[in-house]
Amino acid sequence: MKKLVALLTALMMLVCALPVLSTAEEAPAVDTSEHVTITYLVTGDIPTDRTEEVLAKINEILNEKVNATLEIRWIEWTNWTTNYNLALATQSGDIDLIGTATDWLDAWPNTQRGAFLPLTEEMLQTYAPKTWESVPAEHWDLCKYNGEIYLIPEDNYAQWTNHGFMYRGDWAREAGLENGVHSWEDLGVYFQYIKDNKEGVWPWDADGNGSSYSPQMAGGWQASHTSNIVIEGFPVSLFYGNSKEDPYTLSRYYLEGDELVNFAKTMKSWADAGYWRTDVLNYTGAQDSLMKEGTSAARQHHTETWTGFRTDMEEAQPGSDLGFFFFGEETDNLVSLNITHGAMAVAYTSEHPDRALMVYDLLRNDPEIYRLMMYGIEGDMYTIDENGYMVRPEGFDSTTDGVTLNFWWGRNDDLGLRDADRDWEAIDELYARYDEIATTYPYGQIVFDLTNIQVYLDNISNVYNTYMPRIVFGLMDDPEAYVAEFRTQLQNAGIETVMEEIQNQLDAVYKQ
Repeated sequence: MKKLVALLTALMMLVCALPVLSTAEEAPAVDTSEHVTITYLVTGDIPTDRTEEVLAKINEILNEKVNATLEIRWIEWTNWTTNYNLALATQSGDIDLIGTATDWLDAWPNTQRGAFLPLTEEMLQTYAPKTWESVPAEHWDLCKYNGEIYLIPEDNYAQWTNHGFMYRGDWAREAGLENGVHSWEDLGVYFQYIKDNKEGVWPWDADGNGSSYSPQMAGGWQASHTSNIVIEGFPVSLFYGNSKEDPYTLSRYYLEGDELVNFAKTMKSWADAGYWRTDVLNYTGAQDSLMKEGTSAARQHHTETWTGFRTDMEEAQPGSDLGFFFFGEETDNLVSLNITHGAMAVAYTSEHPDRALMVYDLLRNDPEIYRLMMYGIEGDMYTIDENGYMVRPEGFDSTTDGVTLNFWWGRNDDLGLRDADRDWEAIDELYARYDEIATTYPYGQIVFDLTNIQVYLDNISNVYNTYMPRIVFGLMDDPEAYVAEFRTQLQNAGIETVMEEIQNQLDAVYKQ
């Protein structure tokens, strides 16, 4: 008996001495004994809906899973660019997760300024394992600066933020456009019909004070009349590649040729025809409300907006059959969205970067948390019908009854729900067309260094912001002379120096 006990004891000691083997699926143990608060910096106005109630439920789950609480720090839309960059420049451990983007939130300049923490593969594998596994290696490569990962891309969410004009399909058919508006020429026909036949309705009651109109309108005409491809990451929309066949040679569209002049002439003729207000640059009417009221026949925005606004218009104006003319439609000139149009970063001064990544991994990949964050409380704020679509309760008003966390940095189609009230037949038809013609954004692997040309870019931006709004809305006596003056001022501001530097950087990356 004593020999048996001794043998068993020896076997137990041997087993205890063996190394612990783990499978590839097992994550290393992480110490979460200390409760932490993770602060998430996000652009958007402070919600007045049920966000706090939903956030409390999210935090119950986060507390259980990773012993952490999520807090939101809002950068409201008033002076948002300045306040966002100031928050990043003055961080002192007061923020952890930062919603960012390479095309509209200065992700790369802020990376260069040291605002974000470099993320090693080991960190991501340990603290955000599901995200690490779901993002392909080539996508991680697009998130690197000087060989280190700084961003987590929103690369599993189908969205289209390419701009164009929404128009009423019923009125387009009245105008003789049986198949709808599919070109700038069609748009002019549509506008003239509204002007002649719809008393009290503006063809486009544009709020010309909107900051997006200059680059979107000018770039929209450019996409429809050339093969140029916009290069993101600059403070002014003047830099384009020639085409998808020759993307790494800069276009001289804004400095030479007739097409910009043709745009200015067309906008002048439209202004003279009264398609928008004469005081358009000072007008601030809300386009969505005006269309729903039936006093404006068009709205300029992007595809994602159209997908929901089509339903809103059908409720407000039954039979309106809201269509969408996308810029570049005539030439099939469409570029897919950069995967870092939305991205998450960890603040350089974060006191808990490991836990911040753990929280992000759950926000992006945990089904219960994700749907709380995106849609609210199931059974209360929404239900799922027999087709798997999300249904809101009767009388639901998103402004008071919804949830607003603006999680634009890790949306996940594997967990998302489709709204039952959207016209998915029309949406899927347009998206299929996009998928067929779209070019992959070709500049994802370059991070431009603007240090030596920033002063010139500031000067060029001032010129652009002075001249382009007046070109866009036809507010000039002689379009040809005004474009010539614009081009001269760009030259005086140093655009050739900027073009040379950008071309050199493109060549260094892509033309080796």
